[in-house]
Amino acid sequence: MITLKMEKECGCFKKSSFNAEQTFTTKGEALQSAKGMCEDMNETFCQKHKFNFEQNENEIIIKMERNK
Repeated sequence: MITLKMEKECGCFKKSSFNAEQTFTTKGEALQSAKGMCEDMNETFCQKHKFNFEQNENEIIIKMERNK
């Protein structure tokens, strides 16, 4: 099992339909979801933040940083 988590939740994320934590049976599924979420959030959210992800053995964490 692989867990996909949001490190922090901004206001746009809280208003979205995304879940802050999800579990997947394969790393491929989790990576595909993380990529899709980051792409969607970077394109449709208010642009105050930029989203990317980091992965380790059992977890993928979506990170948020302030846009410059």
